[in-house]
Amino acid sequence: MESKHQTDNPNRRRAVSRAKKLLERLLDLLFPPKCPFCGRLMEHAGICAACRQELPWIEDTDSLREGADGLRCAGVLWYEGSAAEGLRRLKFQGASAAAEPMGALVAQCAARWFSGEFDTVTWVPVSRKRLRQRGYDQAELLARAACRHWETAPVRLLNKTQDNPAQSGLREAAARRANVLGVYEPAGEIAGKRVLLVDDICTTGATLSECARVLKDAGADSVVCAAVALTRQHGASEKVHK
Repeated sequence: MESKHQTDNPNRRRAVSRAKKLLERLLDLLFPPKCPFCGRLMEHAGICAACRQELPWIEDTDSLREGADGLRCAGVLWYEGSAAEGLRRLKFQGASAAAEPMGALVAQCAARWFSGEFDTVTWVPVSRKRLRQRGYDQAELLARAACRHWETAPVRLLNKTQDNPAQSGLREAAARRANVLGVYEPAGEIAGKRVLLVDDICTTGATLSECARVLKDAGADSVVCAAVALTRQHGASEKVHK
């Protein structure tokens, strides 16, 4: 174990910082960063100028959604067009590097809508089977990327105990609610925490609502949610702030 003197040595910290930057440059040369939405090669990780212009950004307060249960979820993009394509690549096609710039969007969105409202960040977990298939949990990667902007790290507060059918195959809100009922369990110390719950997409909000219920039943003081994208809602079960 390092001594406090070694850890606090400013020369050592500078050396570690230089080494990290050198490693990042080397990785960029070997694996050039790409725009997470169109796949265009980039000099640095981020979103290309064309996509920043053309992505389906959610305007103003439409990006904050409140469910019938009072759970609030903020998003950055509508789940359509190139935004949907980029998220599908992240989720199903192994494009794990896309989580870094997408996570930055989550961080900006959460800071805008929920500043001062959370002290802990967690994510909606995938099942063990999905984790083995994909090799990573996309929501965890998004949460970790967002937390890097706040110089902290997310905490696992939920486990998924069942590999239920994918929500994307269900259209009705009632079917989505039934599909996720009882598939999550609490993990770690939750009591008294004010939680930011991160996911990639919010459709009907059924998954986020179930996770929030589990967290609150385990003693969480409050739960707010942030996602990269929201689907457009036309029903009355959720109200969108105008």
